[in-house]
Amino acid sequence: MRVLVTGGAGFIGSNFTKHAINGAFSEITAVTVLDKLTYAGVRSNLSELEKYANFQFVEGDICDGDTVRDLVSSVDAVINFAAESHVDRSITDAQQFITTNVGGVQILLDAIKSTGSKKRFIQVSTDEVYGSIDSGSWDEQSPLLPNSPYSASKAGGELLAMAYHRTFGTDVVITRCSNNYGTHHFPEKLIPLFVTNLLEGKKIPVYGNGLNVRDWLHVDDHCRAIYKVLLGGRAGQVYNIGGGRELSNIEISKMILSAIGEDESRIEFVEDRKGHDFRYSVNWSKINQELGYEPEVDFETGLDATIDWYRNNRKWWEPLKYPDGK
Repeated sequence: MRVLVTGGAGFIGSNFTKHAINGAFSEITAVTVLDKLTYAGVRSNLSELEKYANFQFVEGDICDGDTVRDLVSSVDAVINFAAESHVDRSITDAQQFITTNVGGVQILLDAIKSTGSKKRFIQVSTDEVYGSIDSGSWDEQSPLLPNSPYSASKAGGELLAMAYHRTFGTDVVITRCSNNYGTHHFPEKLIPLFVTNLLEGKKIPVYGNGLNVRDWLHVDDHCRAIYKVLLGGRAGQVYNIGGGRELSNIEISKMILSAIGEDESRIEFVEDRKGHDFRYSVNWSKINQELGYEPEVDFETGLDATIDWYRNNRKWWEPLKYPDGK
């Protein structure tokens, strides 16, 4: 199986690509990565793969129809990781989120449709499309009630993909994951931001009262789940992917502080995010029952390994955190 991975120089896409090229996903024989290399696309994430003949990198935009059509014509499946993904940035300026997360999906789907073949298209989405839930967990039939421009754009991309499945018979599968963590995560996100701040002797900014709750999913578990969906997911279906570990922001802050050897004086409570969703929680029994997925990485183990990676890779994250220099 030859796969086009869009957004493959980013956090989740690069981890998936490395697993595939290194042989963990045996049915994938070749990977082409398409990435625009925006601020969150890091070319060095893939540098170790350059020596492999079955790996190709193309710098480009999923909104470039000619480039997309050319690449799609030579693969068997497309996994769309490409997205503008930071909620705070979407609140400041939503335009690029609509362009990439909705318009880019349309261009990918049109490219698949133009080949006249049944190439599989996986739209990698987020549990944020459900909105916020006070208790219980969303299943795949729960209504989409996004509350931020980011989550609204991801919901729009999903709906468009499903419309292509129903209208044109496109082989579409949608995944909705909970909060990811792991290595090579851009340092504006919660865990890498807090870890790198502490390594620099700074405080960690916690929104509001810190009681907002997220389910945490290690990126390796997420990649394994997507591979299972690639091979066995049913066309026209949605699969939630969870990590099974719900923590409030203040709880995870204290865990990071403890792991680095700092105390709670390093916490700085800041003004809450506009429209901040209180709690996310997905029911992932469907992918467990149909495809045999369950998370394998223990959260404490995964968090410790992630912290160690950032501690030992300042040369990777410092230029991203301070593109204009400190």
